[in-house]
Amino acid sequence: MKKTPESIRVPWERKRKGHYLGSDWRTQLELQVMIWPAIVLIIIFSFFPLFGLLMAFKNYNPMSGIKGIFTSEWSGFDNFTVVFHSFQFWPMLKNTIGINLFGSLVGLPVTLLFALLLNEITSSRFKSFIQTITYLPHFLSWVIYGGLFITLLDPQGGIVNALLVKLHLIDEPILFLGDPKYFWGVAIGTGLLKDLGWGAILYLAAIAGVDQSLYEAAAIDGAGRFRRMINVTIPSIKPTVMIMIIFSISGMLNNNFTQIYVFQNTLNMSASQVIDTYLYQTGLLQFQFATATAIGLLKSVLALLLLFGGNYASKKLTQSGLF
Repeated sequence: MKKTPESIRVPWERKRKGHYLGSDWRTQLELQVMIWPAIVLIIIFSFFPLFGLLMAFKNYNPMSGIKGIFTSEWSGFDNFTVVFHSFQFWPMLKNTIGINLFGSLVGLPVTLLFALLLNEITSSRFKSFIQTITYLPHFLSWVIYGGLFITLLDPQGGIVNALLVKLHLIDEPILFLGDPKYFWGVAIGTGLLKDLGWGAILYLAAIAGVDQSLYEAAAIDGAGRFRRMINVTIPSIKPTVMIMIIFSISGMLNNNFTQIYVFQNTLNMSASQVIDTYLYQTGLLQFQFATATAIGLLKSVLALLLLFGGNYASKKLTQSGLF
């Protein structure tokens, strides 16, 4: 009689006796206890707030408290109609998409190029120095980092205007944060400088996983370092690049609220008002929670559609996607 392998027989016997799942749970109790607080936090801050989405379809009065979320009268899509008819809707939508679109068109290639060039540095000490310098701004809050750039761009005493005047590029100082036509450039440039090193981490991790035999074969065929970068490195990390592009597309309606809020003022409001700052002003300053919820829900639905659309296009064009 053929014997059942031990690797199959023992788990089956444990499962038959009713101790299989229980034994594993007890042996992994310490590991599972470590994740319980995270599960509790997710339930409290991610699942319970979903009931608040009801406010988007109701005439909610903030004075009614949490109970009013469930007891307020239904208003259908009236809150969404208020949003669409607002004189600020289309300008803020243009600013949101414009800053994100141009930021992605500039940021993604520059970050990829920076990672490729950083990977080619042979001196480990110099490479570590460059990585440290470019990583540090990411860990500074936008209150500090933005305040630094407000000082640098100040028309009176700011080093940027002083340098431009000294180089005879401009005749008089420019009010960068007071003229709306400069705001997109300031937002995109400061965001790129702050997250350049941090954004390159994923690309560097993907490059580290490339099969070294491919580089050796390319070198034997006479390919130089630049040719190996073009023909080996970039095709090998294409899935990672496409995932970053998909994330960028899905986040097209999400701005860095703290960054925009720090640089925003009454003079540049026409170019700096985005969906996130409008949500803050509508919900927290004007107490129009129902309207703010409608905007947030609309933004989430559109972001989900952008995610699926970007992933579908990526799989059709490059045969690689997020899912």
